[in-house]
Amino acid sequence: MQNGRIIFLNGTSSAGKSTLAKALRTALPEPFCYYASDQLADTGFRTIKRRNRDFGAHDERARFFNGFHRSIVGFAEAGNDLLVEHIVEEASWWLQLRQLLAHLDTFWVGVHAPIEEIERRERDRGNRSIGEAAYHLKTHGYCEYDIEVDTSDPQDAVVSAILDAWRKRSASAS
Repeated sequence: MQNGRIIFLNGTSSAGKSTLAKALRTALPEPFCYYASDQLADTGFRTIKRRNRDFGAHDERARFFNGFHRSIVGFAEAGNDLLVEHIVEEASWWLQLRQLLAHLDTFWVGVHAPIEEIERRERDRGNRSIGEAAYHLKTHGYCEYDIEVDTSDPQDAVVSAILDAWRKRSASAS
C-alpha cells in the first residue's frame, strides 16, 4: 500500500485555514480527507476539565497534541491523502512534526493574513479569545513552508497558487 500525501495548512487562528481547506478540497482533482485537531476537540474527545481540579491540564494538552500529531502519520500510512489544518503552537511541535512526517510526502502551506484582518475576523467570530491570533503569529517564526499565502487575497488566486505549487512540486518529484 502506498502512503497518502499530506497538504499541511499552518497559521494563526482566524487566518482563514478552515475556509481555505474547504476551497482546496473542492478544487483538488483527487479526494483528500480533511483533518484538524478541532474536529477531535469539538466532538468531546479531550478530557473534561473539572472545576477547582486543574490536575495535569498542561500534561493533558501535551498528550492530546502528541497523539494528534502521531495520528496524522497513521492516517497517511494507511493510504489516506490528508488536508491537515493546524496551529503549530510550539517550536517543539514543529520539530516533532518534521521528524514524524519525514518519510511522508508532506507539502507545507503557511497561511497568513494581515494582523488587522485576523483581529477583525477574531472579533466577528465571537468564539475566540481576543489576542489569541496575535499570540499564534510566532508559528511563522520557526516553521518552514513550501508556499506561503495571504488569505486576504482573492480566494481563487490563493487556491490557484497552492495548486500550482503542489502540481509543480509533485511533477518534479516524479
